Amino acid sequence: MNPLRWDVLLVGFVLALPVLALGLRGDLTADEVMIRVLWCLAAGWGAVALLRLASAPRTPARATTDAPEGPDTQPTEAEPAA
Repeated sequence: MNPLRWDVLLVGFVLALPVLALGLRGDLTADEVMIRVLWCLAAGWGAVALLRLASAPRTPARATTDAPEGPDTQPTEAEPAA
């Protein structure tokens, strides 16, 4: 998945809003803001990847037959009476 998709950038921007606010207020330096904004972009990518994985449709199950075949389902021969 491309880390520069619009949904990844949007989630990363939403996560970066508090970091940008702290930078504008003067609590963080410009270097700290840039590093943390990159981490916000990575967190946005992870969040979108997780949501896409969770919302992907399941693969359809294989069609089963009425009488499954296997060693346990084979008819057994009747034992002769003693």
